Amino acid sequence: MMTYIFRRLIVMIPTVIVISIFSFVLIKLPPGDFLTSYVASLEASGEKVNEATLAAMEQRYGLNQPGYVQYLRWVKGILLRGDFGQSFELNAPVSSLIWGRLGLTLAISITTLLFTWIVAFPIGIYSAVRKYSMGDYAFTLLGFIGLAIPNFLLALILMYISFKYFNQSVSGLFSPEYIEAPWSWGKAWDLMKHMWVPIVIVGTAGTAGLIRVMRANLLDELSKPYVDTARAKGMAEWRLILKYPVRVALNPFISTVGWTLPLLISGSAIVAIVLNLPTSGPLLLRALMTQDMFLAGSFILMLAILTIIGTLISDILLALLDPRIRYGK
Repeated sequence: MMTYIFRRLIVMIPTVIVISIFSFVLIKLPPGDFLTSYVASLEASGEKVNEATLAAMEQRYGLNQPGYVQYLRWVKGILLRGDFGQSFELNAPVSSLIWGRLGLTLAISITTLLFTWIVAFPIGIYSAVRKYSMGDYAFTLLGFIGLAIPNFLLALILMYISFKYFNQSVSGLFSPEYIEAPWSWGKAWDLMKHMWVPIVIVGTAGTAGLIRVMRANLLDELSKPYVDTARAKGMAEWRLILKYPVRVALNPFISTVGWTLPLLISGSAIVAIVLNLPTSGPLLLRALMTQDMFLAGSFILMLAILTIIGTLISDILLALLDPRIRYGK
C-alpha cells in the first residue's frame, strides 16, 4: 500500500509543474495586461494618465520583462518564500488575500461533499433495492429537479422566500457584528449557523447526480450471479447487499472525489456572488476581469492542486476498498 501511495506522490510532482506553467500562460493569453485595463479605466473616467507612474508600476511588478522571466520569478517566490506575488488592483500580497477566502471556501466545499455523500449514499441504495417503487420514483423526480435547477437560481428562490415570508436574510456567512471581528468561539458558531444555506444550495445538484450514479452501479451489481449464489446460501438480504454489491458499486462513487472537490469550489462562484459570500469565487472573478495576473494565477493554481489532491485521495480510498487496484500493474 505504501508503495502504491509513493508512486502516486511521485507522479504528482511533474503534474504540478506542468499545471503551474499552464496556469501562468492562461492568465497571459488575453491581449494586454493589468496596466492596459488600468489605463482604460482611467481614460473612461476622464482622468489623465501619468506615464511616469505607469513606468514605475511596470518596473515594480516586472511587467516589462519577458513572460518566462515573470513565471520563474513567480515560482521562485512561491517555493522559497511562500510569496505568491502582489495583487495589482488591491495593492496587497496575494497570500494575505487568498488564504482567508480559500479557507472558508474549503470549509464549505468539504462540508458540502460530506453532505452529498451522507444523503446520496443511502438514497441510492434504497432506489436500487426498491427499484420502480413509489419511493424510487419520488427520489428520481427530486433528483431530476435537483439536476435541472441551477444553483444560483435556487439561491435566489431561497433568498426571496426567507425575506418575504420570514423577514430574514440568508446572505453572507457571518452576522454583521462578526464580519470584521477576530476569530472566536462565538464567530465560529455564527459561521456554523449560516453555513447550512450554501451547503444545501451547492450540494443539491451533486447529491442528485451521485444518487443516480449509486443507483445505476448497484443495479448492475445486483444482477450478477454471485448475488444469486449468496442468496441461495441463505445470507441475510441486507447483509448480502452491504457486504458485496455495495462495496463493488462504491468504486465509481469514490472516484468522483477527484473532480467533485474542485467542481464544488468553481461551481459555487456564482452562488457566492448571489449570496454575498466571502469565498474565493468573487475574488477570482474580479481578478480575471482586471487581469490581476498573480492573484488570478494563484487561484487557478490552487484549484488545480486541489484537483490533484482530490484524485490522490480517491486513489487511496479506492486502493483501500478494492485490493485489485493497489496490486494491479
